Amino acid sequence: MTLRKWFFLFWSCMAVGGAVAVAAGLIMQWTDPSFGFLGIEASGFNAGMMLLSGVMIGAFSQMGFFAYLTLNYIALSVFRKAYLWNALQAYTTVFMVILFGYILYEQRAQLGNVLFWLLPILLASGAWGVGVIKVKKTNRSAFIPTLFLMVAVTVLEAWPSLNTEGGASAVIFMMLPLFACNTYQIMMLHRLVKPTETESAQRANTIS
Repeated sequence: MTLRKWFFLFWSCMAVGGAVAVAAGLIMQWTDPSFGFLGIEASGFNAGMMLLSGVMIGAFSQMGFFAYLTLNYIALSVFRKAYLWNALQAYTTVFMVILFGYILYEQRAQLGNVLFWLLPILLASGAWGVGVIKVKKTNRSAFIPTLFLMVAVTVLEAWPSLNTEGGASAVIFMMLPLFACNTYQIMMLHRLVKPTETESAQRANTIS
């Protein structure tokens, strides 16, 4: 991972967050005119604020992503056996799905009687789909880490929205860009760490 590749991932991830936040926010505002900073009458201002929020969410998502990569590196050196770390990640992933549903259930009076079971199911299903695609692009060992990132890390990153008074709109508005950004990063990771032909040639010349 070179500095140039990291910079590309940084700004492109924020762009993904901004685009998803604007698209999701405008759809939510169209279905609920009260959603937004100043109501539907100030759609242009709202779109700008949604874009700024999405960019910040994208940067926040990347912080969580690199924190996970650091944790993964440390955990592999501690456990020594990859299957032990994968087993812990699998257990934590299941626990986080249940915990996420429980937290939403505790706030069902504010969030509604559907979100507490629908959102965890959608999150787990989406994470499973991303994991399947990641396996096809790389190898089978990437499945559990991808599930852990898409579920556990996403829930932790979305935690601030669970403790606000914004209701279901705030949770959904933050979850969608986070999920999109984490998906983008995990799908780009194997492409960025793979040496290019130029880098491979330079290494070969250096070794020779």
